[in-house]
Amino acid sequence: MILNVSNLTHGFGDRAIFNNVSFRLLKGEHIGLVGANGEGKSTFMSIVTGKLMPDEGTVEWAKNVRVGYLDQHTVLKENMTIGDVLRSAFSYLFEIEERINEICGLLGDADPEQMEVLMEELGTMQDMLDSHDFYIIDSKVEEVARAFELTSLGLDTDVTALSGGQRTKVLLAKLLLEKPDILLLDEPTNYLDAQHIEWLKRYLQEYENAFILISHDIPFLNSVVNLIYHMENQELNRYVGDYDKFLEVHEAKQKQLEAAYKKQQKEIDELKDFVARNKARVATRNMAMSRQKKLDKMEVIELAKEKPKPEFYFKNARATGKVVFETTDLVIGYDKKPLSKPINLRMERGEKIAIVGTNGIGKTTFLKSVLGLIKPISGKANLGDYLEIGYFEQEIAPSNNTCIEEIWTEFPAYSQYEVRSALAKCGLTTKHIESLVKVLSGGEQAKVRLCKLINRETNILLLDEPTNHLDVDAKTELKRALEEYNGAVLLVCHEPDFYEGLVDKVWNLEEYSLTI
Repeated sequence: MILNVSNLTHGFGDRAIFNNVSFRLLKGEHIGLVGANGEGKSTFMSIVTGKLMPDEGTVEWAKNVRVGYLDQHTVLKENMTIGDVLRSAFSYLFEIEERINEICGLLGDADPEQMEVLMEELGTMQDMLDSHDFYIIDSKVEEVARAFELTSLGLDTDVTALSGGQRTKVLLAKLLLEKPDILLLDEPTNYLDAQHIEWLKRYLQEYENAFILISHDIPFLNSVVNLIYHMENQELNRYVGDYDKFLEVHEAKQKQLEAAYKKQQKEIDELKDFVARNKARVATRNMAMSRQKKLDKMEVIELAKEKPKPEFYFKNARATGKVVFETTDLVIGYDKKPLSKPINLRMERGEKIAIVGTNGIGKTTFLKSVLGLIKPISGKANLGDYLEIGYFEQEIAPSNNTCIEEIWTEFPAYSQYEVRSALAKCGLTTKHIESLVKVLSGGEQAKVRLCKLINRETNILLLDEPTNHLDVDAKTELKRALEEYNGAVLLVCHEPDFYEGLVDKVWNLEEYSLTI
């Protein structure tokens, strides 16, 4: 057994997340950890990696297991280059090298007995460096960097200048260089382009060791896992097979439970009715008492409260002019460094368009340049008339507000009831609504941001990876709402499952890229 979690209980404030949960990970298991936003998947990862202490319960790892963790919230330090991050995968080997140098310094003053002990340690350490290819680290770093197309960015690039997708690639490359015994991956596909999702899929399919993967990307999950652990209502349940198999079994279990619940409720009503009618009559009092005993002993089946399902309805402003925007020889980039050839594109009223392409080619930069948030290197983007723009950014740092304050700041005329009801419609429970935004999961934070967007009248939506972090129900509902929306939609997305059937056109920015 690699990992054993027993009787885990944990919560934040008065919001319970796990109640007496147990879990074990065996050699070679490929586990998908699934559940709605806010059920505690990332919290579970933080507990098993020791970042967070549980309220109760134990987490035991097998001896000498090296764990690699890709965390959706990893912050890369400023002034670190891509090369520094990749080389940090070998930090334990650099520590061994330091110890070797230390031993060499001690040898001069050692007596014969100490000398023997030191020489033995030196030999062991040297063997470790040799067996872990310490002397060819640079070429290994180079090889993995090439596989992830990081060499074209330059290994001396500061990591804080990277896009979301490039950052994920760097963290993934570092993880693979570490060659851990077990991988923990928290939504690894969120910022990756289609090509690297495909690469990661193949890698995980051939991966011999165990891994735990959190993902809301169902086709990806289905292709790499052989077990599902489902997190719901403070419980963790194990299902053998892929996600589709889990859904089938889970739905059948729900139906059985509902049928048993109805049957039992009918029996309870009949027993109560009999007791009420017969307990006062001497002739039937004993029969009434025995039925009362049966009632008292009965284990009552409880159905879990239905989670609020999100409902997104975008408010339509008056129609735009015929042209929403048009770019004329637009060259996008940062710090006088162009990312593209001249781009000439035009969007018309009511069109729905997906922007695709590999990481780092400037999809977000293109959106910001169109909106006038970034100055282009050259050329221009002209916005049309009567635009009411709704913009969903890929990533923003969460504020220190509660969810209620966050919406109120945006819509000061709303009553408290209207604010609460707007958040509830986006699938957030009362406890979430009263929490600080920054303690919510990535998916719940996205729902708060969507809440701001759907309550303002718009006629053009620019959405930068809106499906990242969203659970399956929220994604399905967002797609439905966008299909129904009368305005124009410009969508950056790497999930064909989401944009196919929704958009009329796909713009592949790779055609204009200077970085490929």
